[in-house]
Amino acid sequence: MQNYHEPPTELSSETRDYIRALVTLKEEVEAIDWYQQRLTVTSDQHLKKILKHNQLEEIEHACMALEWLRRNMDGWNEKMKQYLFTEKDIVKIEEHE
Repeated sequence: MQNYHEPPTELSSETRDYIRALVTLKEEVEAIDWYQQRLTVTSDQHLKKILKHNQLEEIEHACMALEWLRRNMDGWNEKMKQYLFTEKDIVKIEEHE
């Protein structure tokens, strides 16, 4: 698998699962981007509805991967609690760390 920067045989199964989740997240975010670009240039309203539906599915998949990471990989839960679902200024949150 080309996503490894270290020999896979030297990585724990837990780390390989993290990599799988992270690669999945990258792929889903990339797909969201592609659908956004298509939505921007598509003039056919029926196609636009299909593309928007597909984009929302990709967002769902990305959220599922994020939730798995939150539950399983150190650091994610703490940082998500700090930055997500708040009305605070994002940069100020970082400054007060």
